[in-house]
Amino acid sequence: MKNTLTGIEMQIDRIKKELQAIGEMRPGSLTRQYHSPHNKKGGFYQLSYTHHMKSRTAYVRKEFVADLKRQIKNYKRFKNLVNKWVDLSIQYSKIKIDSAIKK
Repeated sequence: MKNTLTGIEMQIDRIKKELQAIGEMRPGSLTRQYHSPHNKKGGFYQLSYTHHMKSRTAYVRKEFVADLKRQIKNYKRFKNLVNKWVDLSIQYSKIKIDSAIKK
């Protein structure tokens, strides 16, 4: 059991370090839209996201697309790491509680 708790602690520490290195992030999805979809003319990029329970949409200039893609990728990585951290914390808590009950 001690090894299991130590292993979980080590995994959580790795997650914390990864979280510190993430950098700029932004929620949402970036899509290519067209004023005339059938002819694929008048293309532009659109950012859509929900924050504080409000849905938002913004137009994005081409020169900011690469940066926004990186920020969105970082946000998805952040959410994934936080979810893993919560899963590990739940597992850690269950092990501690179960071991205390068995004593």
